[in-house]
Amino acid sequence: NRITEGSIFGQLLLFFFPILFGTFFQQLYNTADAMVVGRFVGKQALAAVGGSTSTLINLLVGFFVGLSSGATVVISQFYGARKADKVHWAVHTSIAFSVIGGIIFMIVGLVGSPWALEAMKTPEDVMGHAVVYIRIYFLGIIVNLVYNMGAGILRAVGDSRRPLYFLIASCFTNIILDVLLVAVLGMGVAGAALATITGQIVSALLAVYYLFRPKSFRLKRVSFKPDAEILKHVLPLGISSFLTQVSIVVIMAVMNNVLVIYGAGSKYGADIPMTVVGIVMKVFQIVISVVVGIAAGAQPIVGYNYGAGLWRRVKLIFRTMMAAEFSVGLVSLICFEVFPVQIISVFGSEDGLYNEFAVLAFRVFLGGIVLCCIQKSCSIFLQSIGRPALSMLLSLLRDFVLSVPLTLVLPRFFGVTGALYSGPAADVISFGAAVLCMAAVFRKLNRLEDGEVALSGASQGGLAVERKIC
Repeated sequence: NRITEGSIFGQLLLFFFPILFGTFFQQLYNTADAMVVGRFVGKQALAAVGGSTSTLINLLVGFFVGLSSGATVVISQFYGARKADKVHWAVHTSIAFSVIGGIIFMIVGLVGSPWALEAMKTPEDVMGHAVVYIRIYFLGIIVNLVYNMGAGILRAVGDSRRPLYFLIASCFTNIILDVLLVAVLGMGVAGAALATITGQIVSALLAVYYLFRPKSFRLKRVSFKPDAEILKHVLPLGISSFLTQVSIVVIMAVMNNVLVIYGAGSKYGADIPMTVVGIVMKVFQIVISVVVGIAAGAQPIVGYNYGAGLWRRVKLIFRTMMAAEFSVGLVSLICFEVFPVQIISVFGSEDGLYNEFAVLAFRVFLGGIVLCCIQKSCSIFLQSIGRPALSMLLSLLRDFVLSVPLTLVLPRFFGVTGALYSGPAADVISFGAAVLCMAAVFRKLNRLEDGEVALSGASQGGLAVERKIC
């Protein structure tokens, strides 16, 4: 009743803040290894923890978070449709798959990580440290996936706080062991990796322990059998998230190359554009983390109401979510357009050319931030109603299909500043695509609400409704 009735905005905040704080602690978790290793071991070890290994880990975490989002969507729809048996099998399938998938990832990672690091041009003096760190990390990959899946399950049934508590416990375990194993015992990057996977073990054990406790559903050992039909709906979301992470890595590589080539022939040189755009992307990611937090907070609410067949409320949730995302984008746009110098000064003050390009980068590259916020939120909403393929296409449209060609082509006509115009250009086009997608979805929701779809299909809720509407 709390999810299907009452204030939508209040429910959104109830889910949003745990996700936002969880993002903060996740960043703190990732930063702790680098801080301790950099201070007590050396720059090669720091490069091993924060360089190519960090990219690989971010790709994996993106995939795991996508899988957990898939579980959240599927389980919340069944939960809203009051299909207890489906909830039971969806929960057990998700956990069983996380264990099986974790084992596969562990084997592939242990064997293939040296090759992956070489392919990413990891320096020779860093390679030894990087291989040690990433292989130990892969030893604990199972518990990482189990925690993320468990957190997704809990959010699906309306519990947004416990996943945060488990993550906080994991984070502090990691920090304490980082200091003990690296600073006190001198175990280097191996100690940092062991601290990381120990923290992950803590969060996974807490999640599994709670899932075994009696509630509206509970884990049972005899039921750990993956269901192919449920996996068919969970896996696409994981693949979508993974491809989005890959596209971000690709666009950053392309952008860096373009900035070096065209920056060298400009008055700014190669270093200033690369440094500034790196900072702009960090600020951009902060805004997007808030946007994703709001949309991810809405996922279980949308899924539950969608599964319950409450079409009008699903539309109200979308409008409330859009209003919140628009507000975040508008405040960000005002800051980027009015206070770019003040923002860049947080990262250090430089000469006139540096500040000149920084102002240009914030005002141009992030000029379409409002449209970007709305487009990304639409993509996550589509996941919430079981449309992973369309969600993936919408996400990749901006982050890869448009951004890469625009980054390569525009500098040919406008020089190094042309790379900056690729951002708003991609935002405008992808926003138009998002509007068209959502218009089609709303037409079908309206037909369901008006009873134009067969009642037998509309009354089934959950995935059956998803097949009818989509």
